[in-house]
Amino acid sequence: MLNFSNSQLDKLAAHFVGNKTLDEDLKLTSEIVNGLDEAVLSLLQQYFLGPFKSTGEYYHLKHETGLELNEIYAFVSKIFKDNTSFLEQSQNIAKHLYEKSTHPKVKAGDMYVGYFSNCVVEDEETDCIGIFKSENKDKYLKVYNNQHGYEMAADEGININKLDKGCLIFNTEKDKGYIVVLVDNLNKQEGALYWKDEFLKVKPREDNYYHTQGYMKMYDNFVQDKLKVDYDVSKADEIDIQNRTKKFFKEKETFDFQEFANDVIQQPEIIDKFRDFKHEYQETHEVTIADEFNISDKAVKKQSKFYKSIIKLDKNFHIYVHGNKENIEKGVDETTGMNYYKLLFREES
Repeated sequence: MLNFSNSQLDKLAAHFVGNKTLDEDLKLTSEIVNGLDEAVLSLLQQYFLGPFKSTGEYYHLKHETGLELNEIYAFVSKIFKDNTSFLEQSQNIAKHLYEKSTHPKVKAGDMYVGYFSNCVVEDEETDCIGIFKSENKDKYLKVYNNQHGYEMAADEGININKLDKGCLIFNTEKDKGYIVVLVDNLNKQEGALYWKDEFLKVKPREDNYYHTQGYMKMYDNFVQDKLKVDYDVSKADEIDIQNRTKKFFKEKETFDFQEFANDVIQQPEIIDKFRDFKHEYQETHEVTIADEFNISDKAVKKQSKFYKSIIKLDKNFHIYVHGNKENIEKGVDETTGMNYYKLLFREES
């Protein structure tokens, strides 16, 4: 849980980071931003911290050889140890981002580094360092009232409700790579993952969110890769499995493998196949997913969006399945040779 109700932006530095491959500039500031009034500070807090309030997905900084070799880890560690080095380390962070901005589709933009005090993460009050990048600007109109009427002018600026890229690094769990949260609203574009994978270098934090999301993803992969292939699972049966899975995770507070197996999987033969699949899945993806943990509601809500309870029939009909699959029968029409579904119900609305 994140809480920024008492947070304060103590230091702020702004730099411009272009695309190195396109020979765009890197412009480093020589002084910290000063003289901000309360109204501007309030807007900056909303812009920088607002997008993170509902997140439940945490990360740790990582490095294949040694954590101290992760550049961001090294820079923020120096700031946490001595915040008088803030400006120098913010410049180093900008230089590091510039070195990683090599994909031709990476946009130039303003980069901000902020130091925040009185932040709460996992019920612990601590400081955090925020790194943000603004790659897009919106056009807007300015309206002036003068003695003769109104004047209008066009300009462009940052939409404080649309943070393009950002991360917060909290001064806790240092030995594991600090607790990190991310925002990347451009991550669907080619090359955009440089922020997460190349610049920051993070891995998921193994907590309740991680295990909840991991189990839901893994079981869905099992249904898609094994059950549908080995048992010729129909679309209606697939949706029924997904609905039972969602119901289990939404209604339970804790996860226990045997309880999940009995309630959702049910058939002993399938349970054994899933155990084998879980073992292979963890080895292939180099992850460890616990068999007992507290279920994260935020992870369930996010992962449930990928479960689609819709049967699409050609381009003519959609069937939304929310309940008992026994009320759906599939067959083949002898006259036309076309497939059909028969739906059983009591009331129409």
